[in-house]
Amino acid sequence: MPMVDIDWLKEHVEVPGDLTYPQLAKDLVRVGLEEEEIHQSTVTGPIVVGYVVDATPEPQKNGKVINWCHVDVGEAYNVVDEDGKKVPRGIVCGAPNMAAGEKVVVTLPGAVLPGDFRIEPRKTYGHISDGMCASERELGLGSDHNGIILLRQYGFTDQEYEDLKPGDDAMALLHMDNPVLEINITPDRGYAFSYRGVAREYHHSTGAAYTDPVMELNKALPQAVDQGDQGAVEVRIEDDGPIHGVPGCDRYYVRPVQGYRAGSATPAWMRRRLTRAGMRSISLPVDVTNYVMLDLGQPLHAYDADKIEGPIVVRRARQGERLTTLDGKDRELSTEDLLITDSPKGEAGSRILGLAGVMGGLYGEVTDQTQNILIESAHFDQVTIARSARRHKLPSEASKRFERGVDPQMQPAAAQMAAGLLQEFGGARIDARPVDVNRTGSAPAIDFDPAQVARLTDLDTDRDQIAAILEDIGCRVESVDDRALSVTPPSWRPDLGEACDLVEEVARLVGYDRIPTNIPSAKVTGEVGLTGRQLRKRWVADTLAEYGLTEVLDYPFVGRQDLTAFGYDPDQEEAVSVELANPMAADRPFLRRFLMLPLANTVARNLRRGNTNVSLFEVGYTFTRDPKAPAVPTLPGGTRPSDEQLAGLDAGLPVQRLHVAALLTGLAQEDGWLKDRRQVDWTDGVESARRVLDRLGARYHLEQPDADQVPVQWHPGRAARVVLDDGTLVGMVGELHPHVIAALDFPDHSAAFELDLDEIFDHLDFEPLQAKPISTFPPVRQDLAFTVPESVTADQLTSAIREAAGTSLESIELFDVFTGDQIGQDAKSLAFAVTFRAPDKTLTSEDSEALRGAIVAKASELGAQLRA
Repeated sequence: MPMVDIDWLKEHVEVPGDLTYPQLAKDLVRVGLEEEEIHQSTVTGPIVVGYVVDATPEPQKNGKVINWCHVDVGEAYNVVDEDGKKVPRGIVCGAPNMAAGEKVVVTLPGAVLPGDFRIEPRKTYGHISDGMCASERELGLGSDHNGIILLRQYGFTDQEYEDLKPGDDAMALLHMDNPVLEINITPDRGYAFSYRGVAREYHHSTGAAYTDPVMELNKALPQAVDQGDQGAVEVRIEDDGPIHGVPGCDRYYVRPVQGYRAGSATPAWMRRRLTRAGMRSISLPVDVTNYVMLDLGQPLHAYDADKIEGPIVVRRARQGERLTTLDGKDRELSTEDLLITDSPKGEAGSRILGLAGVMGGLYGEVTDQTQNILIESAHFDQVTIARSARRHKLPSEASKRFERGVDPQMQPAAAQMAAGLLQEFGGARIDARPVDVNRTGSAPAIDFDPAQVARLTDLDTDRDQIAAILEDIGCRVESVDDRALSVTPPSWRPDLGEACDLVEEVARLVGYDRIPTNIPSAKVTGEVGLTGRQLRKRWVADTLAEYGLTEVLDYPFVGRQDLTAFGYDPDQEEAVSVELANPMAADRPFLRRFLMLPLANTVARNLRRGNTNVSLFEVGYTFTRDPKAPAVPTLPGGTRPSDEQLAGLDAGLPVQRLHVAALLTGLAQEDGWLKDRRQVDWTDGVESARRVLDRLGARYHLEQPDADQVPVQWHPGRAARVVLDDGTLVGMVGELHPHVIAALDFPDHSAAFELDLDEIFDHLDFEPLQAKPISTFPPVRQDLAFTVPESVTADQLTSAIREAAGTSLESIELFDVFTGDQIGQDAKSLAFAVTFRAPDKTLTSEDSEALRGAIVAKASELGAQLRA
């Protein structure tokens, strides 16, 4: 995010002399430029100007040559000798550019440099070094570590250098003691990535006088040409593959400068500002282009004119082309990439100079020998640059600005500013023949009703004030009639395209804090609170949480590897799955048809991280595509779709069903002092599913299918269908198949269930239930054990007992299942604890015997016999 330096900002807008960075942050946030951080300097003094009195070279045994120096650091910091006189400090310096007579930057004992590097007197090379002469990198001012800072070469004028005295505060001189404000810019306001834009916003916030630097620069522009034979170089724009019909480049401006004095130093003030903006100083031509970009918001590029062979051609990359960019990486280009090329040997566009708007290549860059320079100032398509920057993972400072929108009318002014700086500090001559291939158009006018401001924001702002605000941000405002205005946005605001954008802009500058807060009143009609389905959905989650399971919310995305792990045929599943056009993960492009698949990934992730006892559940939607469904229609914007269009939209959507699923692994019971540890198995899955169904009041039973009819992800002998009493299948419960457990690396016997809640809800009666009166008469408890054929289930026998006992049955519980030689082959014993209670009398022994007889008779129809 951009860094804001008050010293730089005040070149474009009047700021109070006592303006602090916290106050600047408050002023900018008022208009939507949020404070990210105020960066304080980590360097502390004393750091002063020193004069090198003498420097004696001393060769060392390791071949290195050090200088034993005496440095005058001013009366306040010089040391006292044996005679009580102030004398220069003795300092050891190994820099090759140390020399007597130079003025340098000296860090004295007590100073702290970046990285918490503390300066103290220390013995080295046979001397006590009482301080340190510092380089740029040691002070955090840049990356240069080839030598110490020589203030004579640091860009000061002759008079400024002469005025420097030993002991002067070097921290203030180099602005090392100033903080800097980092601000956060929203993507639609790319103009604020420059001091020009930030200064304008400060003006909007405070009313401070603002001068647009581009207006002043335009006054000095010479007449540009659009033909290469009249200008210094021919330029062609040949875009045969525009994205969405928008050319990749609609303006290409070239400003030549000649006779640049190679090796010219970047002035100190510019180096300082670049450093505080987070950029390192490289060379004057590169520094100038970066400085103009930061100041105006227009990225520039400097080419060595003597290496360029015209014409310059702006074109799309061809299949198979490659480019080595300035960072030294060889990149395979896409046919969507926009390139800057030149034409060696007359072959137009044959040599690639750089990736337009993102980064240059190795050829054609300015060097220490460059004397003639071409300054490129262009306007590129936002989408083209954004895609290239992301494709090649090159979020450069230039691409950040182009992809957010650059002023298409600023290119000549930016090139003029850069040429002027090269002339002033590099002795260059500015060529009076700029080339401007301009295919830009003006922004269309917006029909705007000022009354929309009050309607949408409830701000009491009159028409004249609205017009004044829009004119202040650079719009041209014309009155159409008593109601409407015609508003033409400025070239630097591509985000203003519709009337609603203008309403937002007025609200922003009037102040969001002035928008009244009104809670709308809503009429309460019909049912209030949760619907029956919403309430029961909460019951499901509450029931499982009370049972000890943990609820999760998974991403509803699955891939072929998930389907394969659960034994599904990926090709068959993909035919009925909803595929996303732009998935979050390329390996999971489908929406889930079962909750179990993404839930299993969450369980597996917990197991891999050492959480061995995992019992999770999720309540969510599944999605199934109907291959015969009609295509989803394109709906109109700005108007309510018709009922037919909405019906067509619904018809084309996938089927969405509310499900609940759970996965249980590890220990069902932890080790206690009774040593009652138990692994999860199918019974835990059944119990959790039963609790959900019982809480909902569903009438259901479990059916164990034949082994060849069990779905592939379930264990053939330890899984059952969940079937409503009317025969509707609503889910499965039991243990996962061993091949699924192995594929997911789950513990053995991991259990699960998945239920279709929508189907269950459709079969529930949401009418209130009549509570049964509580009987005050005593209960009668009996234990009944039956011998039954192996094929008879406990559920079948339970139903028979209920039917026989009628209203006198209060509860029934299976408490024992036994098989063995005593029972006989192909038989088993089922024992039930049964409680009878009459609502109107105390049951007698005769009543109990009658109930017992009725139960035995009904059970015998299943082949059951009462055990003695």
